[in-house]
Amino acid sequence: TDRKKLHTAPVGQVFRLRPFHVLVATGGGYAGYRKYEDYKLEQLEKSGVDVPVKLASEWEVALYKSVPTRLLSRAWGRLNQVELPTWLRKPVYSLYIWTFGVNMKEAAVEDLHHYRNLSEFFRRKLKPQARPVCCLHSVISPSDGKILNFGQVKNCEVEQVKGVTYSLESFLGPRICTEELHFSQAPPGNSFQQQLVTKEGNELYHCVIYLAPGDYHCFHSPTDWRVSHRRHFPGSLMSVNPGVARWIKELFCHNERVVLTGDWKHGFFSLTAVGATNVGSIRIYFDQDLHTNSPRYSKGSYNDFSFISNNNKEGIPMRKGEHLGEFNLGSTIVLIFEAPKDFKFHLKAGQKIRFGEALGSL
Repeated sequence: TDRKKLHTAPVGQVFRLRPFHVLVATGGGYAGYRKYEDYKLEQLEKSGVDVPVKLASEWEVALYKSVPTRLLSRAWGRLNQVELPTWLRKPVYSLYIWTFGVNMKEAAVEDLHHYRNLSEFFRRKLKPQARPVCCLHSVISPSDGKILNFGQVKNCEVEQVKGVTYSLESFLGPRICTEELHFSQAPPGNSFQQQLVTKEGNELYHCVIYLAPGDYHCFHSPTDWRVSHRRHFPGSLMSVNPGVARWIKELFCHNERVVLTGDWKHGFFSLTAVGATNVGSIRIYFDQDLHTNSPRYSKGSYNDFSFISNNNKEGIPMRKGEHLGEFNLGSTIVLIFEAPKDFKFHLKAGQKIRFGEALGSL
């Protein structure tokens, strides 16, 4: 007689699946499967096995892009801002340090209790002597990371990893006004690549640097140059680790990115910060109007901002090694620049590099 009445919902309501849930479950499961495949490929590469390139099909790319990585990255960003209790900081950060091999001896503040949240820990500063800037070479590495690819740009195509390319024009977007960059007007029949080269006898070069989660997350100016223009591409936030870069053609063109364009002593120069999963936050220190991974921007578009005005006709001058910006977790930086034909890279594909070390010189 004292039994409580139990109210149950109809079976159809309990097991009702919505399209969003199906997309998240399917896409998330497939993304996990791809992570496992990437791990196996990395192990084969470490053992010296030559892994053939196998590109994703259109439906695989569409399925991956169906995962709400932008929403998840915003949620991750909010979680990173949550202040951790003092007693919890050391265990959480120690787990991260152990997982990704972080060298805390280089940090300006080694005491883990100093960092109030994950965001502060990710953006930790280094000791001044930890990264000496090379003065002998004209271009240095803007960040810590792994060299994925480098060399001359050919046929308007750039390699993101060996054997996998992307379109130069799709990556940078339409050519910026020549008056803004003080460049000479190229004949309209020239290719996009030829229009970027401003001096006779010069070539266009590129270098791709992948920042792992355990790397130093700030990036710096790779040379002395002048930043004239910023172009922000809202887009997907797919993983950019080498395994995925080998699998998805034009991955960097799909993802959100910030293109800084200007010139150096040899002509055209650009630095592009590419976003990735959980790296929706890209910050440029001198650009307060930039807001990445924002719901107000739609994919497939881009927005421009000029640093040249009536009061500032020189743009933003940057010195080699000067602080330029930061990622929230780790991602990719792509340098595309013009230089004389005798420019030489001092690199090997796949090598680890640190901010301040030489990339190349004349």
